[in-house]
Amino acid sequence: MATTVQTSTSTDQSDRHYIDGRVVAATGAEGLAVTDPATGQERGSVVPATEEEVAAAVAAAHGTRAMWRATPPPERAAALRRAAAAVRAEAGRLGELLAATTGRLLSQSTESAAVAADLLEEAATSGLGPAGRTLAGSASAIDAVRREPHGVVAVITPWNDPFPAAAGLLAAALVTGNTVVHKPSERSALPGFEMGRIIAEALPPGVLNVLTGDGRSGTAITTDERVALVAHVGSTTAGQRIAAAAGARGGRVLLENGGKDPVVVDAGVEPAWAAQQIALGAFVNTGQLCTSVERVYLHADVADAVVAELVALADRMVVGPPTEPATEIGPLVDERQLEVVARHVRDAAEAGARVLVGGRRLDRPGSYFPPTVLDGCTADMALMREETFGPVAAVTRVTTFDEALDLAGSGRYGLAATVLTPDLGHALRAVEELEVGTVKVNAVFGGAPGGSADPRRDSGMGPGYGPDLLSAMTVLKTVHLEPARTARS
Repeated sequence: MATTVQTSTSTDQSDRHYIDGRVVAATGAEGLAVTDPATGQERGSVVPATEEEVAAAVAAAHGTRAMWRATPPPERAAALRRAAAAVRAEAGRLGELLAATTGRLLSQSTESAAVAADLLEEAATSGLGPAGRTLAGSASAIDAVRREPHGVVAVITPWNDPFPAAAGLLAAALVTGNTVVHKPSERSALPGFEMGRIIAEALPPGVLNVLTGDGRSGTAITTDERVALVAHVGSTTAGQRIAAAAGARGGRVLLENGGKDPVVVDAGVEPAWAAQQIALGAFVNTGQLCTSVERVYLHADVADAVVAELVALADRMVVGPPTEPATEIGPLVDERQLEVVARHVRDAAEAGARVLVGGRRLDRPGSYFPPTVLDGCTADMALMREETFGPVAAVTRVTTFDEALDLAGSGRYGLAATVLTPDLGHALRAVEELEVGTVKVNAVFGGAPGGSADPRRDSGMGPGYGPDLLSAMTVLKTVHLEPARTARS
């Protein structure tokens, strides 16, 4: 049985916005209760932005767009470097806020704030790269393609890894000359607002505006005609609503949405190593990452050994509050998420899957669900089709690599996939055949800087990071210039 420890956190109130260079009190009458995931107790509330507050934030961004566009790129980059330094200096406090709000481990929360600072700094450098290209035309003319900012960009980000998700999009939008209205998720409103405010204070007033809000606030942002591009990281359902609302008025969207990432374990791999990779992918951040491993396909030759190792790893993991140094698995973000995880596991067990470890919420206050391993899962189970977003490794046994590859490539999502194999031919086939944004071979996490990926199917559209994100934050304009014919005296 997984070990548990206990503690508690303080209370917060998220009732402010940052509009046109200043913090303003929220005027909405209705607050959304915020529950401490470690104790189950109410710890504050979020006051969503009203339509009037959204309009004020968009107006501020719209009013400063010409000024920010005309600001020389090195000056925009310098502002981002100041923002990066400020975020890095506050990484400890931001980490504490994130851990208290979402249940993410304190060490990981602080590290994610530092990663956000790194992304701001990286954009300050990469954003000064080529801003267009020249064309081979007539010797008597100049032909070029310019990259120009969209104008006002809405950045709507999730609760599960809010600092890097927001920082990457904000940095790319800002360094390329866009102004921004940013709405963090209401489930991580306070840490999201605080990081957004810190970044905004390094910029001229109106360039970055930060709103606390819920889906209604997001709808008001995405339907505003002055918002040229909406960049969203979050659930598929929310992404589809955003795409429909923005598309109806001709707005553009960038979406990184849900995932149901598979890992394929081929014959010939070392079982203990494979189990460690699966546990890392399935259990880190309590399984609440977009690229968490949610489907496990094990070749029959190694399945028994891998499952035994995986169960042993899960059983030894320490489940407890995010602030305790010994904790390896924190609480789920809230009861709503725990109910999804519990339902998926329960329904799979009733349909014939075997729960080998975990499988039930812990009998203690807070939204705790232990690391769970199920064997004998089938493709028709919700656990294998719908996003679970919890610490669950759902195992299906296969007899061939072909079968595993077919199953891994199935379903509505196409965010990422992992293949563990000693066979180079199998690795190359996976890279070629898996229709997902990212394929990882022999490592569930990792990768060099400078990559970009387009999610497939219900996982979204458009690059969510890297140099191609910078390009997506701009629009193209072709210029053809010839000398004028002058009057002759």
